[in-house]
Amino acid sequence: MKTGILDAPHAAIVDLVDLSLPEQDGSAAHALARARAFAEPLLAGQLFDTGENALAHADGVAQILLGIGAPPSLRAAAYLVYASEYLTPPDEVIGRAFGPDAAALVAHTRKLVQIQRNARDSLGDETDGPLRADQVERIRKMLLAFSRDLRVVLMRLASRLQTLRHYAATKLPCPKALARESMQVFAPLASRLGIGQIKWEMEDLSFRFLMPDTYRSIARSLDEKRLERERDVEQVRQTLAEALAQAGLQAQVQGRPKHLYSIWKKMQGKNLSIDRVFDVRALRVIVADIPACYAALSRAHEIWRPMPDEFSDYIARPKPNGYQSLHTVVLGDDDKPIEIQIRSLAMHEHADSGVAAHWAYKEAGAKGYAGIQVVGEFESRVAAARKTVLRQLLAWERDLAAADETEGGGPAGHGYFDDRIYVFTPDGKIIDLVHGATPVDFAYTLHTDLGHRCRGAKVDGVMVPLNTALQSGQTIEIVSAKEGGPSLDWLNQDLGYVRSPRARAKVRAWFNALAQQSTIAKGRELVEKLLQREGKTATKLEDLAADLGFRSADALFDVVGKDEFSLRNIEQLLRPAAPEQDPDQVVAQRIARSEAELDRSGHGRGVLVVGMDSLLTQLARCCKPAPPDPIGGYVTRGKGVAVHRSDCSNFRQMAGRHGERVIPVTWGQHAAAQSAHYAVDVLVEAHDRPGLLRDVCDALAQGKTHVVAMNSQTQREHATITLTVQTSDTAKLGPVLARVAQVNGVLKARRK
Repeated sequence: MKTGILDAPHAAIVDLVDLSLPEQDGSAAHALARARAFAEPLLAGQLFDTGENALAHADGVAQILLGIGAPPSLRAAAYLVYASEYLTPPDEVIGRAFGPDAAALVAHTRKLVQIQRNARDSLGDETDGPLRADQVERIRKMLLAFSRDLRVVLMRLASRLQTLRHYAATKLPCPKALARESMQVFAPLASRLGIGQIKWEMEDLSFRFLMPDTYRSIARSLDEKRLERERDVEQVRQTLAEALAQAGLQAQVQGRPKHLYSIWKKMQGKNLSIDRVFDVRALRVIVADIPACYAALSRAHEIWRPMPDEFSDYIARPKPNGYQSLHTVVLGDDDKPIEIQIRSLAMHEHADSGVAAHWAYKEAGAKGYAGIQVVGEFESRVAAARKTVLRQLLAWERDLAAADETEGGGPAGHGYFDDRIYVFTPDGKIIDLVHGATPVDFAYTLHTDLGHRCRGAKVDGVMVPLNTALQSGQTIEIVSAKEGGPSLDWLNQDLGYVRSPRARAKVRAWFNALAQQSTIAKGRELVEKLLQREGKTATKLEDLAADLGFRSADALFDVVGKDEFSLRNIEQLLRPAAPEQDPDQVVAQRIARSEAELDRSGHGRGVLVVGMDSLLTQLARCCKPAPPDPIGGYVTRGKGVAVHRSDCSNFRQMAGRHGERVIPVTWGQHAAAQSAHYAVDVLVEAHDRPGLLRDVCDALAQGKTHVVAMNSQTQREHATITLTVQTSDTAKLGPVLARVAQVNGVLKARRK
């Protein structure tokens, strides 16, 4: 089994108070027995990666849940969660055997386990010290996300405690990442939910694994003074019990167990030595009701002198997690302090079990909490229980954020959950939204259609504008129309109606769908009119769209309606194009037409006039002919006639291979006009010297010859210069080249 953090009962460091409650009915007890019988053959002999026996771990988790007052259905789910690892598919099998509620609970718990294990694996196990703030943040957010069903959180607390018990009983080294997570996240969560049993034991076990030397030192000192301390505690216990009985108060007076981690914290916080901490004796008084609490307090102050500034009334002002009790410190007859806690039986049960023992679980059952509405008088109470749990978790986060701020962990007002808020539906379902979300965001989160039809909202029973920013813990009710759509104002960010990207995308999608419908109608009309003009009204529109490469006719109409697809494309498809001619045939036809024109003009048959504007010819780049060079023509494939100089070596080779492609050509009457310029290559050879290129270019400039390109190479003081010049007549190059040949150092200047 992959799961190593869900865990057989082992001896605990601190004894748990037995708060076992009678089963509600025979069917619930039967469901618990059936779940264990179902899981036993699957879990027998299986070991977690922690070394725990799977079935023993499930038994331990169920026992811990029983100790905090969890209903049989939740204890049964503890077996199903582990058994699901060996079922395929687990949700379907458990759903058929135990119902959809059990299947959903198992699925949520398994998902939380996997996410949590991945998060802890990324922390590593070698680094000492507390977890980083961002690591704790991810874990807290994860737990809060699963607070929609508190049963998942309770099972995780019980499973983690059972795993810590396993490491303590087997004396195996506990992974530090697991112990740190237990100390920094799970124990504070148990405290916030008021589950004192789990909180104290988890803190002591984590303390044992994280600071073993300190833990052993305190435990050793505590053990050495046990007999003396127990004798003193028993003496003051009897004194107080007799005094309360004389006052007519029925009370149970007991020594309060000392937890090693709380001792260490007191030593650190008050800078006390171990001896001074151990000298503090602790009593717990449990009475029937609140008046008896204050009467017992008064009697204790009568027989012993109270210490100033050491009294706390948590009955009148309960702690955030609902904890209630009277705390006082008095000086005994030996002038040693005695800590006394006074509470009613109901307060005592809540202090150990907290929200886990809430009546909503015992009376309404698991179905009521999981989201299936409960008929009768409990429905509203179950919703109230959900809200209480969420508010406890949110208050826990705020307290932790404030503590981080005090320690320099971040700016004030930036809690770990500042990017999310958690609100309720009228039936108590928890909905998480982005910070600053509005009723419109809330409506779209519930259902897209409800968001479209949203027209108003009530927050905690009071009508509010739709752009009101919601706060965590509020109950939201949406007022909707029977039909309709969103308002364009919702897309105006300045008006603040929609804050979440998801809701904004749904509003935009609604208007985009409306616009697309209009565009498709426009495109259909244009296409149908075109088919009427072409006489193709029998054409199937879907086939036409497929031929044009569209997946559907609506896709074609959409791009046509947006003017992104020209109707000419459809016309070309409807009108078959003429077959293309062979390129050689096109050239031959053009030559034939040109020869015919030459015959009519009296210039002789078979001669092609070459001019600057001719589209039938191109001057060859290899020899660069220019008037009045003797020239010849060669018919290319698809590029017209290439005109070469008659003495061009390339021309002679092509004529030898394909003589049929050679045709006579001559310069046209405008070829040698002054406005016509031809590119000609000139080669200059000279002895290399400074200023040679400048003098050659000056000679060309004096001959009014324009240089358009130049390339120079030098080898062993011999320079070869290639220049491309423009001329209207190559006969004019003679004098220019003679001038270049006279330049100092030039050996030769000729046309290339």
